[in-house]
Formats: sequence, structure tokens, C-alpha cells
Amino acid sequence: MKVGVLGSGDVAKVLACGFLKHGHSVVMGTRDPAKLGDWAAENPAGRVGSFADAAAFAELVVLAVKGTAAADALRLAAAANLAGKPVIDATNPIADMPPVNGVLQFFTNLDESLMERLQRQFPEARFVKAFNSVGSARMVNPEFAGGRPTMFLCGNDERARALVAEVLDQFGWDTADMGKAESARAIEPLCMLWCIPGFLRNEWSHAFKLLR
Repeated sequence: MKVGVLGSGDVAKVLACGFLKHGHSVVMGTRDPAKLGDWAAENPAGRVGSFADAAAFAELVVLAVKGTAAADALRLAAAANLAGKPVIDATNPIADMPPVNGVLQFFTNLDESLMERLQRQFPEARFVKAFNSVGSARMVNPEFAGGRPTMFLCGNDERARALVAEVLDQFGWDTADMGKAESARAIEPLCMLWCIPGFLRNEWSHAFKLLR
């Protein structure tokens, strides 16, 4: 599959490497190609370009930027390049404020998720929330004594959710499909919960597991 990864931070680089590891073609999109110079040198099978380059190339787009920059990144990618394509939304609406007693502050509320805002702004894209509730070090084929962890996902398009579930299986995850985009109101705050042990006790190596 052709994958366009929008972003140049740790999450973007880890996910891009994961797709390369599993045999996909990857173009990373960034405002500043210099930020990805080391990544490009270490991953010659991948390419680096603009946000628009990555989105135009892609059959599957991965949005892996700060939540505050998400809409701008998509605008630079261009709505026409996103139309009809699944977009894995790995962002969280983290405000530019410090956590309070280990709890992150969001710029959204429980009546509206960031993904819902993005879906309204880019209605032709097929957003699927995923990869937002674990740290980058554990995103690709994590190993836990208790078995595969669970990634919660949601989005309005069933085929897009099914495709992302296939990616998650390839990346070593069980999937819990939570249905339509409104479920992102519950999934995005999992980031808050995941981060609390990190901020309070410097514990960053865990993941969630849904038992059935």
C-alpha cells in the first residue's frame, strides 16, 4: 500500500518505519524536510516531501502531528489530495498548558472531539481515530506478557475502519471498533489516562487491554 505520513515528530517517524517494516511504500510529509534528514538517511526506502506530496502519493494517509497543528497540516496536504482516502488520525487535542496533577488539559470537551472537527472541515476524507492512546515506543508490534494490547478505533466509514483494523493487526494489535466518529469523544481522553502514570511515576511502557 502507498502510505503518506503527515508529520515529522516521534509518532510520525515510528509509524512510517512500521509501514516500511511491513512492506508498504512511504512518503513522509513535513513543513521542514531538514527535520527528517536523519530519518531519511536511516530509511532509504522511504521518501520525504511536502504535506501535499505525501497526501497525493498516498492510498492511506496518517495524520501524526500535534493536535493544535492538525487542521493546518491537512490544509497544506490539500483537501483534493485527501478526498476519498482513509486518514488514520493519531492526534490528540492537547492544549499548550501543563498537566494538572498528571492530567493533560485538552482544548476540546466531551461534546466534541478533535476528529469530529477535522471530519467537518475535510468532509471528503475518511477519518479513523487510532494510535492515539499509547506512546510511540509501543506503537509497532509491541510485546507484552499479557498478549496483544487493544487499540480503540472509530470513524464514520466502515471500509476505512476495516482497513485500519488490518493495519493494526499487522502492527501487532487487537482492535476494538467503537463505531462512528462521535466515539472519538471517549477515545481521545484515553490519552489523558495513558499519560497519568508517566507524569506521576515516569511509567511510559504500558498499553490498554479490553477483556471479553
